[in-house]
Amino acid sequence: MTGIIGTGLLGQALVSRLLAASQHVVGFDIDPERCRELAEKGAQVARRVTELASESVILLCLPDSTTVASVLSLIAPSMSTGSCIIDTTTGDPGDSRRAARQLAEQGIEYIDATVAGSSIQVEAGEGVFMVGGNPAAIDRCQSLLDALSPHSFLLGPSGAGATMKLIINLALGLNRAVLAEALVLAEHANVDPQLALEVLRNSPAYSAQMDSKGEKMIARDYLTQARLSQHLKDVELILQLGKESSCPLPLSRQHHTLLQQAIDLGLADQDNSAIIEAWREMGEQC
Repeated sequence: MTGIIGTGLLGQALVSRLLAASQHVVGFDIDPERCRELAEKGAQVARRVTELASESVILLCLPDSTTVASVLSLIAPSMSTGSCIIDTTTGDPGDSRRAARQLAEQGIEYIDATVAGSSIQVEAGEGVFMVGGNPAAIDRCQSLLDALSPHSFLLGPSGAGATMKLIINLALGLNRAVLAEALVLAEHANVDPQLALEVLRNSPAYSAQMDSKGEKMIARDYLTQARLSQHLKDVELILQLGKESSCPLPLSRQHHTLLQQAIDLGLADQDNSAIIEAWREMGEQC
C-alpha cells in the first residue's frame, strides 16, 4: 500500500497514475471533497493523517515547505526504520535538505521528487520528475516512480530535485508571461489573436506554453490546471534561490509584480494563464 498526503490537482493526478498501475493507495486530505474524489477513484481514504505513518512509502503533495514540516512532525515519530518519504511538493531546497537530515536520524529516507507539468499532463504520463536523494533509496522506489512517470532525472542529493524544479518554473513562468504579452500586443495592434497564436506556434518563437495556455488566454478560460497564486509562491522561492546563489533575476522580479497584479484582480485561484489579465489591465490604462 502506498500512502499519499495532499490530494489537490497534482495529488489527484498522482493517485490516478498509481491506480492505473494497479498500486493500492491510501490517501488523506484535510478537504472532505478531495477525500470523496479519492474514494470515487478507488483509493482507500484515511480518517486521520497519522494513519498513514504505518505505510512503507508515503508521497507528499502539499502546498509548501511549511506544510510539509507540519505533516512530517505528525507522522515521522510513528514511521518505521527503512520507510521512505517521497516529497513532490514545490518547496524550498534548503527545507528539503533539512528534512532529509532530520529523517535520516530516525532511519527514514527522504526523496524530493518534484514534478514539471500540469496535473493534466501528469495524469497523461507526460510529467517530468526531478529526483534528489540517496541513490539506494531511489533504486528501492524506482518501480513506484516509474508508475508515476516514464520521465525522471536523478539530480543529486536531497534538495537537488527541489532546486531544479525552481529553475524549470522560472523558464515556464516567463514563457507564459511572454506569450501573454505577445497576445495582448496582437489584440492592441488589431491582429487576430487566434491567427497570431497559430503563426507563433509555427515560428522560431514557439514554446510548449503556446499549446497548453494559448487558447485559454484567448478564450479567457481560466479553469484551473495550476493556480496562479501557487506560481507566485514559486517565484518567491526562485527569487530567494537567486539571492542565496548571488544570481540577479531581473525578469523574475518583474514577473513577481505581474503575478501580484493578477492576484489583486481577484484571480488567485484561477489558472496561471490568467496572468494575461495583468497585461490587459495595463493596456486599458494606457
